[in-house]
Amino acid sequence: MIGQAVNRVDGPLKATGRATYAYEHWEAGQPLYGFIVGATIGKGRITRIDTEDAERAPGVQLVMTYLTTPEQGPRDESIPFEYWRAQPVLTGPDIHYYGEPVALVVAETLEEARSAADLVEVEYRAGRGRFDFGEFEDVYIPKTVNAGLPTDTAVGDFDAGFAGAEVKVDQQYTTPYEFSLPIEPNACMAEPRGEDLVIYVSCQITDAARDSVASTLRMAPERVHILAPFVGGGFGSKLGIHSETILAAFAARTLRRPVKVAMTRQQVFQLVGMRPTSSQRVRLGAGRDGRLSAIAHDVTMHTNPDIEYAEQTAATTRSLYAAPHRLTSHRLTALDLPRGTDVRAPGEAPGMLTVESAMDELADALRMDPVELRIRNEPTVDPERDVPYSDRHLVDCLREGARRFGWENRPATPASVRDGQWLIGYGMSAAIRGHFQGPTAVRVRLETDGTAVIQTDMTDIGTGTYTILTQVGAEGLGLPLERVRIELGRSDHPTSWGSGGSWGATNSCTAVHRACMTLREKLLDTVRDDARSPLHGLDPANAVFSDGNVGTDGASEALGEIVARNHPEGVEAEGRTLFMGDDPNYSAYSINTYGATFAEVGVDADTAEIRLRRMLGVYSVGRVFNPKTARSQLIGGMIWGVGAALEEEAVVDPRSGAFVNRDFAGYLVPVHADIPDVDVVVLEGYDDKANVLGAKGLGEVGICGSGASVANAVFNATGVRVRDFPVTIEKLLPGLPPMDA
Repeated sequence: MIGQAVNRVDGPLKATGRATYAYEHWEAGQPLYGFIVGATIGKGRITRIDTEDAERAPGVQLVMTYLTTPEQGPRDESIPFEYWRAQPVLTGPDIHYYGEPVALVVAETLEEARSAADLVEVEYRAGRGRFDFGEFEDVYIPKTVNAGLPTDTAVGDFDAGFAGAEVKVDQQYTTPYEFSLPIEPNACMAEPRGEDLVIYVSCQITDAARDSVASTLRMAPERVHILAPFVGGGFGSKLGIHSETILAAFAARTLRRPVKVAMTRQQVFQLVGMRPTSSQRVRLGAGRDGRLSAIAHDVTMHTNPDIEYAEQTAATTRSLYAAPHRLTSHRLTALDLPRGTDVRAPGEAPGMLTVESAMDELADALRMDPVELRIRNEPTVDPERDVPYSDRHLVDCLREGARRFGWENRPATPASVRDGQWLIGYGMSAAIRGHFQGPTAVRVRLETDGTAVIQTDMTDIGTGTYTILTQVGAEGLGLPLERVRIELGRSDHPTSWGSGGSWGATNSCTAVHRACMTLREKLLDTVRDDARSPLHGLDPANAVFSDGNVGTDGASEALGEIVARNHPEGVEAEGRTLFMGDDPNYSAYSINTYGATFAEVGVDADTAEIRLRRMLGVYSVGRVFNPKTARSQLIGGMIWGVGAALEEEAVVDPRSGAFVNRDFAGYLVPVHADIPDVDVVVLEGYDDKANVLGAKGLGEVGICGSGASVANAVFNATGVRVRDFPVTIEKLLPGLPPMDA
């Protein structure tokens, strides 16, 4: 079953509207509805807040402000990961960023709550906020960056190596604020049950959600029950819980009734967090033969003053190309804006956008094929950790991609090929992303009717978790797919690291596989010692599990019969994966996924309108559980790259700290008309250092570098290099060559 392109097992539920998301649960009866009131200044202090008119409005049951919010637990910085910490809201009169919650209005209907929210009167004393990233030059050095990676690295003598290079690239690039923006906005329903609290919430990590709610509300974790069976997208924005969940929980406990709170789309822009804006300096020094002698990647990005977030933007530069002299660094500047947070491929996406653009600049300076340049700088061991790669096929991705794309037809000279009104260009980029492993537990139970139930608090954020766990469980126990049932997203199931970081599939599938192997051993021990079984005395080494039976040497017995006779209550086993820091493979090897992206664009010679004409990605990700869902994930990532290159950009009002384009009318993302022909090829592989299944995460490698392939294609089409992303008409138009050139 593993490796087959199985249709999504939850597809019929979603297609018929029977998949229940956080805001759609009605088990508790008629709920109340909450609406968040946000601050209308970006920095300052509340001097007066009047809720009387709102409290008298029709249907209103509660108006909560910092004056009435119950005592909350503080953020505990000693907890290693942000998403497990308390997330207090309405903690006092100080305003830290625009849109910060200042009140929650709860009413019998959503319309009543939203109408009454307009009646809450808030007066402020505005302070001078820091909102403009380009205005402030004071920076500081974080202790570490995201994922606990080192802030800076240095190998060799970069200054000497760069100074002695025959060909140099030294450029500054900027990337904007970007958002995750899944289809399902952040939403929650909190239901009090005696001393317990049941939270139906859109989250990616149920264990983190439970601990965060419990510590914020000062409850015992076992009193908090998280349910997230279906999540309508996350992309990092739901790794932790947010204000709607804490506010719903407080309101439900206060009123002793279920309370639903969902963010509006505009509130998602202000309250959930975003990819930080960045200024990145990339320096490359090479010989005339194209071999890099020095590489440096220095990043400065925004952070919130109270909740530090340092995206690991320069981290992938450490493993991508060979060069004896190396330097990477991360610096932060504090702004009074929402906190930075993980957005799909945090660090790798903005970092590779710039580094792969710089590599294209180096190829142009050398008059060398960009594919050949990358192949010449292929390392034999990790150039900074000095350990071998577990399974590296980047060169294979580059060569196969070039062959399939027809790279030999690439215009050698920028702005030299036209198709009528359109300037035509090709671009490419490499991709790398680290593979992560987190502690995960899964329970597999075999029932007396021969069906299997797989339970874990792992979530499915639309990536296909239900399907691939079904496939691994079916193969592990030799069952048809329809006899495997998956139960996800409940905090009373075995604990996982959830969905995120491209670790969810491999963690949970590896744990399922191990649970199935343990369960097989239990069943074989049972029949070997059971004189009533036709398999009595069998040699376990010859046993075959297939089609719901176990057999050997011509004899077989149905799994259900074995279980019913010997385990009338069912039989189960647990499988686990370790935290990567406890797995010796992750210190002995550099474990990554790889890819190469190729793009063709057309640029209107008069208007500078950019149109993607086709795109190809070739990836090496180890073993693939399901080619159909894998292809979907990789194509989705590539489309994110197109958005990062050409469209996505959140703009801050420097007077208030508000995002002025906080909706889909102003914050542009690719739509169907923008994405014509996108193809994906996944090379066959098996990385035995990653896990026993040989698989690696692929949800995010598709976005890594893909934006650079588009930006490089724009340069190839026009001869204009835009280093301030996204590449938009007003940045490109002034440099376009005349039509008769």
